[in-house]
Amino acid sequence: MRFAIIGAGMAGILATIKLREAGYEDIVVYEKAERVGGTWRENTYPGIACDVPSHAYSYSFELNPEWSHRFSPGDEIQAYFEGVAARHGVHERVRFGEEVVRCERLDGRWHLRTERGTTDVADVVIAATGVLHHPNLPSFEGMDSFEGACFHSARWDHSVPLDGRRVGVIGTGSTAVQITSALVDRVAHFSLFQRTAQWVIKVDNPEFSAAERAAFRNDPAKVKGVHEYLSRSFREAFSSAVIDADSPAMQAIEDQCRANLEDHVTDPVLREQLRPNYRAACKRLVASPDFYEKIQHLNAELVTSPIERIEPNGVRTADGVLHQLDVLVLATGFRPDRFVRPTTVTGRDGVNLDDVWREGPVAYLSIAVPGFPNFFMLNGPNGPVGNFSLIEVAELQMGYILQLLEPVRAGRCREVSPTWEATRNLEAERREAAVGTVWTTGCNSWYLDREGIPATWTFSFDRFCDEMAAPKLDAYELTG
Repeated sequence: MRFAIIGAGMAGILATIKLREAGYEDIVVYEKAERVGGTWRENTYPGIACDVPSHAYSYSFELNPEWSHRFSPGDEIQAYFEGVAARHGVHERVRFGEEVVRCERLDGRWHLRTERGTTDVADVVIAATGVLHHPNLPSFEGMDSFEGACFHSARWDHSVPLDGRRVGVIGTGSTAVQITSALVDRVAHFSLFQRTAQWVIKVDNPEFSAAERAAFRNDPAKVKGVHEYLSRSFREAFSSAVIDADSPAMQAIEDQCRANLEDHVTDPVLREQLRPNYRAACKRLVASPDFYEKIQHLNAELVTSPIERIEPNGVRTADGVLHQLDVLVLATGFRPDRFVRPTTVTGRDGVNLDDVWREGPVAYLSIAVPGFPNFFMLNGPNGPVGNFSLIEVAELQMGYILQLLEPVRAGRCREVSPTWEATRNLEAERREAAVGTVWTTGCNSWYLDREGIPATWTFSFDRFCDEMAAPKLDAYELTG
């Protein structure tokens, strides 16, 4: 079989390595950029780090004794992925600067075309395109009139000087909080424009000492032990809590968030401005060692009046105030419903994926779509994006896909795709389970679809592991 992988980020690197381990060698990876790394290549804003501990946010087969911090910075994570790709011979499989624009099922195979006009044919396609990579750009009146530098946080312009300047950030999610912590001490004035207050859990970020890194380096079992401990703790403490809004674990998380706010924000007016009116973790929980301290600096201001328009010299809010700025950063998140799109994907009988997903993206176990045989996604729709490490998720999913392909490899069939019955039944069960999760307790978040149902895995991690352990072939059509 010939494999085409779309994307050379975390999941694309993983897919290439695991396919080769399984004995497949006819593999090509199409990457729109000029380097591997995905989100860690594209996001380079000041303060960027992962909110999953580094020793847990690592491939299980490539544990890293050299992480500098509990939550290591983005450039270290990017270097990690580049190093793994180099050690496993991934780069020679990648065609850089080749964005796949069309993927069409014809005569039992997938026909691909890139923006450059390159064409290819493959038996199996794995879309490793990630979840959060299409920037969500706001459309405020007067956006084009701003005379300073303006850019999205995922398109950071490092040529723009920041020290001693007036910087504004629109947004209060994890990215905006990290930028706040990184820039407040550097700039003349910092304005954080808040539409919705966020719950922030205090998570310290200690540095690993040289002795600790040496111990990890000299004893691989120690690194493995830390990896397993963190993964297990993350599942038991957080992953289990968010799917049961009334659990003691969820109450403990809320208590920590409330204590962080009340213990660290001294101004009662500011404290109430920063206090959300919904439950902790209903929106993606923000982790920070020092956000509340930073936003209280004398040169920092939290702006809660709604943005009315952008003007040449800054941001005008509904209270009539013009917040004069030299730099405006849009930390306004991403479009989480895109997945493999804007690539046009056409399955069996000419069915367009956009039409199948007209009411919202859906996939059986977040991996495969009925009518699109031998087309698989890593971290696809309605998967565990909000409550597990995506590396661990992708590893489990890739193991599942390899098992699913065994009948094809053995010659028992040429195509495998889920049935509509199995997909609809699982989706109905997933939506029913959503009712008890914290994501449906009364907030507006990017997790929610147009009907207010969280577009994520609403079951336990144990259920996910059980599903990934072995495919239930009666949920699939094996044809050809």
